Amino acid sequence: MRSSAIARRYAKALILIGKQDGQAEKYREEFRGFIDLFDAQPAFEQTVTNPLYDMEKRKNLLDTVLERLEISNVMKSFLVLLFKKKRFAYIRDINYHYNKLADELKGIVRAELVSAAELSPDAFEQIRQSLSKMTGRDVVLESKQDSELIGGVVTKIGDLVLDGSIRTQLKNMRESLKRGESV
Repeated sequence: MRSSAIARRYAKALILIGKQDGQAEKYREEFRGFIDLFDAQPAFEQTVTNPLYDMEKRKNLLDTVLERLEISNVMKSFLVLLFKKKRFAYIRDINYHYNKLADELKGIVRAELVSAAELSPDAFEQIRQSLSKMTGRDVVLESKQDSELIGGVVTKIGDLVLDGSIRTQLKNMRESLKRGESV
């Protein structure tokens, strides 16, 4: 089974529990906190995930850390399950898919806005509101700059790309001229 499919399966299991008990957001925060711990303590991550170390010692280390963390019993059990099923290697992917599912549960869609220059707060908010109307969902918009766009913006929502950049418009004009079309 592919790693992405495995990650989605575990993320779906956790989101179903979160839906049932109304704690999906709490689990998101706790999961993110555990990933942050891995980021802050790479030696801990390497020790717990490395199969060359004794399984029982790794499990004891994980249990000790989980006891000290202020997280729910559900999250502790979930992390122990991942460890026992030898799925810790997928933990970041599981977290990624869980976040996507938790966003869907809240009616949120994440989008990326790339512009040639920094947009004013008003322009940014207008674009965000337009995307919300278009998708029928609350849009969380992340902004980036790319001077190669020359002007305009490119917006990505999942697989949908809305390209209003001058660079693309010039490229399209050039292609039309090559084909002998009038612009």
